[in-house]
Amino acid sequence: MATEKEKEAFVGRSGGATSSPRVHSLCQKRLNHATSKSNYVRYMLEAMKKAGCEVCVPRHLVCEPCGPLVAGGFDPYRQQIVLCENNIYSQGHMNETLTHELVHSYDYCRAKLDWNDLHHLACTEVRAANLSGECFFWKETFARLKFGWRKHHQTCVKERASKSMQCVREITEAEALAVVESVFQTCFTDTDPFERVPP
Repeated sequence: MATEKEKEAFVGRSGGATSSPRVHSLCQKRLNHATSKSNYVRYMLEAMKKAGCEVCVPRHLVCEPCGPLVAGGFDPYRQQIVLCENNIYSQGHMNETLTHELVHSYDYCRAKLDWNDLHHLACTEVRAANLSGECFFWKETFARLKFGWRKHHQTCVKERASKSMQCVREITEAEALAVVESVFQTCFTDTDPFERVPP
């Protein structure tokens, strides 16, 4: 059972969510596949190691049932990435979620983010949305049926970062978007540890 401090660190650990041994086992299987086969996940794990924050998979990456709004989260209190076994629906979703959360973990490692500072939170959410693959053009076009070439990637990153902020903080959509806009240019162009936004 998560403590109040842990629930505050990652809202998904709010308690009350249910799972099953089969769902937990499937999450572990997908996690193991991601850490051994996904190029982006493996790249981020190596980047964490180079930054001095090596990830021990059984200790730092955990499958747990979560509330309904999140697929994963980074818990700075426990130094863990939580993968929401009841909400991750495919191997691709696992790979994307884990990459997203590894960007948060990497940012925490390199910059010691203050998770209570909305500008810090917005910056790492922009970076995670930008670098994890969730805003790739093919996904926006064919999976989400959002058409248009002009700045589709930037628009998606802003929307996803704003939604992520709303999931973990009690703020309005307008408030989240305003903070995202205030940090967007700097954080969007920061692609570390990648040389550029992955294709």
